Amino acid sequence: MGRIPTRRISAILHRNAGCQNTLRFFFKEILNPDTAPSRLEELLSLILQRHIRILHVLPNDSSRIAEENALLIMDIVVQLEDGSIANIEVQKIGYSFPGQRSACYLADLLLRQYKRAKNERKKKFSYRDIKSVYTIVFIEKSSGEMKRHKQDYVHHFCQKSDTGLHMELLQEFVFIPLDIYRETRHNKGIPIRASRNTCLRRADFVR
Repeated sequence: MGRIPTRRISAILHRNAGCQNTLRFFFKEILNPDTAPSRLEELLSLILQRHIRILHVLPNDSSRIAEENALLIMDIVVQLEDGSIANIEVQKIGYSFPGQRSACYLADLLLRQYKRAKNERKKKFSYRDIKSVYTIVFIEKSSGEMKRHKQDYVHHFCQKSDTGLHMELLQEFVFIPLDIYRETRHNKGIPIRASRNTCLRRADFVR
């Protein structure tokens, strides 16, 4: 996969600079998939680097949200047009969302999709009916590990073979530390790639 076009991502998020300057307001109101799906679709299209259309907003894990309310700013689960599922979260602190934790959440989404597909398809069910699952986490305060990569503020993880063999393993992760974006944007000493700097700009909530 090529470089994520963060210049355009930055522009999307700064599009509503006159609104209340909070992460919660921005993600729950400006990017609300129920009332304005096109905004979230555009952002997801840029992050995942393919055309995205949201088909449904799915119920999320309310028990987990209640348990982690102090750290979780927003949690949205959507089903995309091709059947894949995306979980978009905003976390306050990066070290509270380690890789093991995100892998568990994504595995849960995969299992939910499997159960739903098997129930709907019944005897016609095939594992090929299972589509990709994504978790995209915006982090207000990055972890120490992320701070060691200050030149990057969009981290995309996917499973690949070390031999070049291709298999569709379905799980992908994207982490976006907003504080590192802010530092990168204002620190003239750090070179900013021309293709990586516009979608976190239109909402001015990370200044």
